[in-house]
Amino acid sequence: MSKPDGTNAPGVGAVDIDAGILDEMIRIRRHLHRHPELSNREANTQRYLRQALAQQGIANISDVAGFGLAVDIVGTGKPSNRKIAIRADIDALPIEEESGVDYASANPGVMHACGHDAHAAMGFAVAAHLHRSRAEFGGTVRLIFQPAEEDEPSGGKRVVEEGLLDDVDAAICVHVDPYTPSGKVAVGSGPYTLACDTFDAVVIGEAAHAAKPYEGVDAIAVACSMVSELQKIVSREIDPYDPLIISVTGINGGSAYNVIAGKVALKGTIRSGSTATRERARRRVREVLAGIAASHGASVKVDVHEGEPGVVNDGEMAELISASARACIGVENVLNTPGWSIADDFAYYSEKRPSVYFRLGIRNEAVGSVFPLHHPRFRVDEAALGIGAATMASAAIRFLSEQSD
Repeated sequence: MSKPDGTNAPGVGAVDIDAGILDEMIRIRRHLHRHPELSNREANTQRYLRQALAQQGIANISDVAGFGLAVDIVGTGKPSNRKIAIRADIDALPIEEESGVDYASANPGVMHACGHDAHAAMGFAVAAHLHRSRAEFGGTVRLIFQPAEEDEPSGGKRVVEEGLLDDVDAAICVHVDPYTPSGKVAVGSGPYTLACDTFDAVVIGEAAHAAKPYEGVDAIAVACSMVSELQKIVSREIDPYDPLIISVTGINGGSAYNVIAGKVALKGTIRSGSTATRERARRRVREVLAGIAASHGASVKVDVHEGEPGVVNDGEMAELISASARACIGVENVLNTPGWSIADDFAYYSEKRPSVYFRLGIRNEAVGSVFPLHHPRFRVDEAALGIGAATMASAAIRFLSEQSD
């Protein structure tokens, strides 16, 4: 592939993916973008990707984790006793698309607003390239097209539970990054995403006539107090250098203009960096909500649901990605960066095996790929996808060229 300066001289160890594969990668990405499916409902996505892989002559494709796929590409070159997994998530989000692209979602209320269509397409390109060039390496690359990254039950957790990492030595995944300029790769070692828990709360007050609110207990007023007081856990109880985010993401209550609501439902998310802060935040959410309810003469039922842990990047695996990306796009385009505050169920992989989660810059004002993740106008700069695919393929081959102890 071309270097950022427009030359066609890849560095030592770079991977040059065939132009036909890259063209097919873009076609696949656009098809998936136009036909998005929500978590644990990716039946058509699974079918489509299976067909795309089979058309490349790839056999022995297995269904995994419900609506996911896994395939092993086995090198026939110099023998290697190593095996590496590459994860590509495939699910979409419940968002109405407003991106304006020609291949916008045809599924109302569902959109690939997090780039998983791009991840799946890059996974395809890696699989196709490695299949064609398997005589040039030894060992095994396991491509995992994972469902349900965005919602429970977690596809990443199911992948681990089904034993797909039991016989691998390490794992890699990429995430498109609209905050980093297109053409650059960002990676670092250590904690790289936050843990994610969710909570549901039902506030029970007492209904009354809207003209006589003093005769009831206004559950909406109580809920509003809860939303603001929860933020004080972050701003007044936690060291600002210890990541914690508490967001109320849904509120529902009331049915008429002239009735004081007797019940309101809240839902939200808790994102945390350390184990101690995670445990404290879950406890304090319960305590604050219960205290606010009691102070208003209401009651509350709170359920906190434990989600994925944070991704932790292995130092050697992070350097593997860095070296591979440097070979593909030049040292000046590889950034050593800290993690970000999103969560990702690739964390279950990183708990099981040495892993690396890296970010592929897609920010490009010329094509409008400047909107954040989970935004209805989110776009991907498709010119960057070849870099992501080449970096992963190069990293896999480099990893397999070494022997396990």
